[in-house]
Amino acid sequence: MNTVPPVLSPPVLMPGLAELIDRVAERQRADFGHVASDLKADGSLITACDRWSDATLVEGLAGLFPGEGVLSEEGAKTVPRSQAYWVVDPLDGTTNFAAGIPYWAISMARFEAGRPVLAVLDVPPLRQRIVAIRGQGAWRNGRPLSPPSHQIQSAECASLCSRSIGVLQKLPNQRFPGKIRLLGVASLNLVSVAMGQTVSALEATPKIWDLAAAWLVLSELDCPMRWLGRSPEAIAAGSDLSAADFPVLVADRPETLSRFMPWAEALNS
Repeated sequence: MNTVPPVLSPPVLMPGLAELIDRVAERQRADFGHVASDLKADGSLITACDRWSDATLVEGLAGLFPGEGVLSEEGAKTVPRSQAYWVVDPLDGTTNFAAGIPYWAISMARFEAGRPVLAVLDVPPLRQRIVAIRGQGAWRNGRPLSPPSHQIQSAECASLCSRSIGVLQKLPNQRFPGKIRLLGVASLNLVSVAMGQTVSALEATPKIWDLAAAWLVLSELDCPMRWLGRSPEAIAAGSDLSAADFPVLVADRPETLSRFMPWAEALNS
């Protein structure tokens, strides 16, 4: 007897949360192409829109979820000691944003007991919103997403970042098993696997705010992940994550993960 998979109801974000994200997304679309950028101490770019988005999200979350701390890229980078807390990247893909490339994201995840339980990835230029709830699934614009392992593989694209692309030089005699894509947005690089757009993604130096939301989306869609160094599963309250990297390889299915592992292992060789 064939069983019919359950129909996942579209998630309803608590009152105020969707409006908060809408407000920030609208401001980012309005600022796109009209803001200058500065260099941060680590050499990465920042704009006035990054700062405004960070402050607005942190203030908004404090009002919606009293007592829950916030770790954000442009704010406090210490893991909050509250039972539940948020990890926020207010504008992931600042280089794209500042260069006039219309591809960036707002990444937010609510953590409990050190693991994400709610994730929201909003892509303002595409007007797309991906939501994942632990144990319930993931949706894009209210429509349930199915695991990429249930889909037919097509383009065999693989995502690398500007720091992981160096693995190609470390294995010059081996053919890379995918058509390379560099999208410039760590959270969306990772989620592209869950969406079936790529078959794997290798990120060399993602921070916790880069991967927090994508981590839950990938988990809910049964995408295998291999932490290549420190694992975010072991972070403790009070930890300073300002300089912590969490290199990771993700894939659409276990056999794909195995196929790309030689390049992942070459990261630190």
